[in-house]
Amino acid sequence: MSSTEHETKPETDPETDPETDPEANPEADPETEPESEEAAEQRELLIDREARVEAVEGEGPYGEPGRRFNRRSPFYMGVMGGLGLAVAYALGWAITSAGQELELIALAFFVAVGLEPIVAFLVRRKIRRGFAVAIVSLGSVGILIGFLALAIPPLVNEVDNLIKLAPHYLDTLNKRSSFLGHLNMKYHIVSHLQKALSGGGVSTVTSGVVGAGKVVLGAITGLVIVVALTIYFLADLPRVTALLYRLVPFSRRARGGLLIDEAFARVGGYVLGNIITSVIAGAGTLVWLLIWGIPYALLLSVFVAFMDLIPIVGSTIAGIIVALVGLTVSVPVALATAGYYLVYRQAEDYLITPKIMRRTVDVSGLVTVIAVLIGGTLLGIIGALIAIPIAAAIKLILEQVTFPRLDSS
Repeated sequence: MSSTEHETKPETDPETDPETDPEANPEADPETEPESEEAAEQRELLIDREARVEAVEGEGPYGEPGRRFNRRSPFYMGVMGGLGLAVAYALGWAITSAGQELELIALAFFVAVGLEPIVAFLVRRKIRRGFAVAIVSLGSVGILIGFLALAIPPLVNEVDNLIKLAPHYLDTLNKRSSFLGHLNMKYHIVSHLQKALSGGGVSTVTSGVVGAGKVVLGAITGLVIVVALTIYFLADLPRVTALLYRLVPFSRRARGGLLIDEAFARVGGYVLGNIITSVIAGAGTLVWLLIWGIPYALLLSVFVAFMDLIPIVGSTIAGIIVALVGLTVSVPVALATAGYYLVYRQAEDYLITPKIMRRTVDVSGLVTVIAVLIGGTLLGIIGALIAIPIAAAIKLILEQVTFPRLDSS
């Protein structure tokens, strides 16, 4: 290079050097530097679904799950502990708030499992499951409607007769020579009724009628819910059992599935056995009432059959009501009816029920009584109804899982 060219070359200002000045050289701006390949890939994963589909590894549409968090990390343990307490509290609150609805769901599932053997029998006869469920459901609803058709007209007639005969009863109460008159003189029934009606008794009676109406409406609503849920459970019971199988680890799924099937079979056997004993109780009641001429024989026999479905206390309550109806015939007939139910109660407890339940449930009498008492205390009639099959399922788990493990330890 010549000295002239060296002299004419402009001197570079370090303050305005394009290699160091961001304004003079935009490519040197760190904010406008081209993004790295990894950053471009991350951005593409955020905005492009096809890129996410191609990026996943393993089988399945969503790929394999990633590595688990370090469970020994203090932060992880603290968060999980707090979440566990929160979930436990929320779960307890939800169960308490929806307790009545959960009882209805449990009852519907119990009835569906109990009716499953009938549906399975029809399916084995080459009937599609949907039609089999429809046949069983319509038959059960038909029986219920028939009972209501038998029960409602006599109740309406009795209430109408009571209203018509109310003046006669009041006149009998005022006669000292009659039996009711003697009771009135001794216990002052009329004066107590007058005080109750005059001292705010009308409002009390009105509130009582309204409360009774609410109870009846609630019972009808609960019945409709149970019937609807039972039909749905019957239709989808294979899927429900398959879901229960999936909850068992794969290494134990075969054995767990057999235990679940056996538990369901015992529940179904209990329901069918209970139906058989109820039919026997209803038939015996019908014959007894026809022999002694007690009114509403068919209605009372169906009522006894329904009440006999409730273990231990059901037939006893039904027998008391039938004996009270027997008072309309005569006191000796009522006493004889009460004696008949005492004898039948013993025969059912020690002869009929053990022979039927021994082949299906395999639960001892002591366990039966304890289970019914605990179930009735916790959940009322529903608890007493489902207590025995639950006890049978617990007994099965103890015999097949817990006791062998303890014996081998």
